[in-house]
Amino acid sequence: MHTIRPPAVAGAFYPAQKHLLASDLEAMLQAVQPPVGAVCPKAIVVPHAGYRYSGPTAAAAYARLAAGRAQIRRVVLLGPVHRVPVRGLALPGVDAFATPLGVIALDAAAVASIAGMRQVTVSPAAHALEHSLEVQLPFLQSVLEDFTLVPLAVGDATPAEVAQVLEALWGGPETAIVISSDLSHFLPYRSAQAVDRATVRSILQLDSTLTHEQACGGTPVNGLLLAAQRHRLQPELLELCNSGDTAGDKDRVVGYASLAFLEEMDDA
Repeated sequence: MHTIRPPAVAGAFYPAQKHLLASDLEAMLQAVQPPVGAVCPKAIVVPHAGYRYSGPTAAAAYARLAAGRAQIRRVVLLGPVHRVPVRGLALPGVDAFATPLGVIALDAAAVASIAGMRQVTVSPAAHALEHSLEVQLPFLQSVLEDFTLVPLAVGDATPAEVAQVLEALWGGPETAIVISSDLSHFLPYRSAQAVDRATVRSILQLDSTLTHEQACGGTPVNGLLLAAQRHRLQPELLELCNSGDTAGDKDRVVGYASLAFLEEMDDA
């Protein structure tokens, strides 16, 4: 008996109708022009607001990930919990996630490989209504072909605990890592711009001490930054804006960035 986590924010954060969702995604992705010869990143950091707010920013990273369409077979997806507190990193306890575009199976072997780690737990409740992971799935379904998923809702954990889980799932070119995080929340437009620029500078320096005021997904981002140091990934800023630039007012904005983390190219 397969258990499937149904979409919780379709119709709110993104269209619930398959044809409208596919059309919106295609338009956002086609608006991005990656550099000629751009290589597929090992990891990306993307925002998780409603598509009208942060979809184009996320698309900048997913357009890069599309270069791995034929090779990526597993996506390790981490995002912060917003509704249900958890200790550590929570698996959903299901076999698949559904979106209006179809069903994505979980990677059962990968899930089993981390299930015994002390910081990994199982919490269907943490995943049931969580949008930070869900809003990434239609993008992934649009830019990749046939892939499985390892979804982890990150709560009270240390960056080292997150990095340890990422290390266990690192794999090779068949595995991509997606970290879901917005930046500052509810600052005035100019203040947010300054804070978010400083946050991005820290990320580009692989500084794994972000606070949750700088990024709501600071914990999984910090974990990625620790792993990026170890694997000598090269970070690149793709897009930076806030809700005042897209669909919101400028009195209280939310910051969005997309970044790619590239593996060092062999000289040989």
